[in-house]
Amino acid sequence: MRREKPFWERKPLQEMTDAEWESLCDGCGRCCLYILHNEETGDVFETDVACKLFDAKKRRCTDYENRTARVPDCVRLTPQNASDLHWMPETCAYRRLANGKPIPDWHPLITGDPKSVERARIAVSPDLIPEDEIDNKLLESRITKAR
Repeated sequence: MRREKPFWERKPLQEMTDAEWESLCDGCGRCCLYILHNEETGDVFETDVACKLFDAKKRRCTDYENRTARVPDCVRLTPQNASDLHWMPETCAYRRLANGKPIPDWHPLITGDPKSVERARIAVSPDLIPEDEIDNKLLESRITKAR
């Protein structure tokens, strides 16, 4: 008996249910970090500073439903903008699928284990600095890696 392909291999992002869409998130937390862009070069840098709503230990937003009202510059990821958000990590399932790439082998949808993102060393550190505890002028000194 032939098994049906998983939903992410047979459905375009626009046709996914809300539950399917949300399950694409691997829980890495990297989209909740402060990201710096070099306008001249186009380079993108991660910092160790996180959104004030981000719980770094659980790697989840503490007010997901109201995040865009409470954090005006929070970007709501949609099937329409997923391929355009170049600051998202290249490992992000939303970005990968939007660009015709498969999700990584370590993704929890494949492994069945939410901790697989940690073992793959994709998850953010639990030792992040909340944005409301640092002066924006110091963000450049908090760069941890280039994307």
